[in-house]
Amino acid sequence: MKRPTIISIICIFGFLSVLYTFPQVFSPGIKKLGLFVPALYGILVAGSFIACVGLWYLKRWGLQLYLMTFFAKVLFNLINEQTGVAFYINTLISITFIIVLLRYYPKMKPNL
Repeated sequence: MKRPTIISIICIFGFLSVLYTFPQVFSPGIKKLGLFVPALYGILVAGSFIACVGLWYLKRWGLQLYLMTFFAKVLFNLINEQTGVAFYINTLISITFIIVLLRYYPKMKPNL
């Protein structure tokens, strides 16, 4: 199956998002939240990158990992009380992407 254009756009947006959020792992704002918080945030960012790679190759595990990292990020932000305007905008964009991606889930490859 040829990759649909919308999935390519979502993946490129995801890659750019990872490039933007990766430096935040080392920011003082994240470090002051706790000792292991930067490591947890780094795992979430890495999970997002790996999910975008899986989506790029139209793998089902890519969408599954995208869903897991989405909910983990929402939980992370709620626990750390980081619920500004950007949180709601990013959540709305991610939910839109999830709805679009779920339409293509049956056509994705189930194998690794």
